[in-house]
Amino acid sequence: MNRRFNFQSGNPALKKNPFAGISAGLRGQAMTVEGTVNKTVLSLVILIVSASYTWNLGMQGAPFMGMVMAGFIGGLIVAMITIFKMHLAPITTPIYAALEGLALGGISVGIEMRYPGIASQAVFLTFGTLGALLLAYRTGVIRVTEKFKMGVFAATGGIAIVYLLSFVVGMFGVSIPLIHSSGTFGILFSLAVVVIASLNLVLDFDFIAKGAAQGAPKYMEWFGAFSLLVTLVWLYIEILHLLSKLQSRD
Repeated sequence: MNRRFNFQSGNPALKKNPFAGISAGLRGQAMTVEGTVNKTVLSLVILIVSASYTWNLGMQGAPFMGMVMAGFIGGLIVAMITIFKMHLAPITTPIYAALEGLALGGISVGIEMRYPGIASQAVFLTFGTLGALLLAYRTGVIRVTEKFKMGVFAATGGIAIVYLLSFVVGMFGVSIPLIHSSGTFGILFSLAVVVIASLNLVLDFDFIAKGAAQGAPKYMEWFGAFSLLVTLVWLYIEILHLLSKLQSRD
């Protein structure tokens, strides 16, 4: 079987044509939606366990910022490896989950100390958004057309450019108020980013569904889980950012 795949996903963790040049899986060894769901759940369990470790360290007053930095830097490296070497996803995805868990646990406890209860709110909102959008996708309320893909892809790229610019100017002691301000424009910006991050979940669902329908190789289940994990991590961080801005106004 020599079919080739020619669809794309706007998720920031995915290449423009993630299945280009990949032959379909052999009978019984193809990607399935159920398999991807199982691997996503396993990856989330790994992330939660890892996050609990740095969370407990922080709550006990032990130093944890080193693990946060190691988690983010290590997670970025592993993510890049996964994107360019998709066949390694069965190995790299669990590693990515563990590293991101270390980072998210530390970030969460840091913000929790300033705004008690904010971490649990962010968790519920993240998974609530995941469930609502999955339902909307499965029932056809949201349809993934080419225009939808390009719109989300363009908006995601624009956000990435703004954040990159913020990082560069931040090295010179300059801050972009739009991103960090708790004023009206700052909150609207964060809300817009949360919406775009959420819509990337829909592209992930579509990526997984089409991959399974077209018989992608079995290892793409792990890559589908990885792409969902990347979006969920991004969404959780942005929701935390938005909630912290809202609470700072009280």
